[in-house]
Amino acid sequence: MRNALFVCTANSARSVLGEAILRHLGEGKFQTFSAGSTPRGMVNPDAITCLQGRGLPTDGFRSKSWEEFAGPDAPKMDLIITVCDSAAGEACPVWPGHPFVVHWGIPDPAGVEGDDATRGAAFDLAFERLERRVSAMLALGDAVFSSADGKAQLSAIGTSADD
Repeated sequence: MRNALFVCTANSARSVLGEAILRHLGEGKFQTFSAGSTPRGMVNPDAITCLQGRGLPTDGFRSKSWEEFAGPDAPKMDLIITVCDSAAGEACPVWPGHPFVVHWGIPDPAGVEGDDATRGAAFDLAFERLERRVSAMLALGDAVFSSADGKAQLSAIGTSADD
């Protein structure tokens, strides 16, 4: 079992989607978490709607600080994935255990204004991009975490041209 943490600034949309997708597609191989540098305090309702529309569980998600995962009593992370540009550029805490830290930038669906359909389409696109990237990561297999170029392989997923 590997631990993975999706990090964004607000921990209300993209990081929550990433957590849910890896939990679902990882089929018990990953314990997943999400957090933010400046959490909004609540998960974006459009993120919950997006997950529900795909039949994924939505219970237990909350917007929380990455500080919960930086202390000595926190779960040891194997992988930290930043999903927004501001989180990638911020000074991150020192993560116990020195996990791989990679960036998979995803445009912020929570920043899209408009009616339900417009916002829903933005969340669907973010979900689809994250789902492709998580699937690509899982296709690499567990050996990626011990290979000399594993971090580079995981980082390359975030620069995929198919987005």
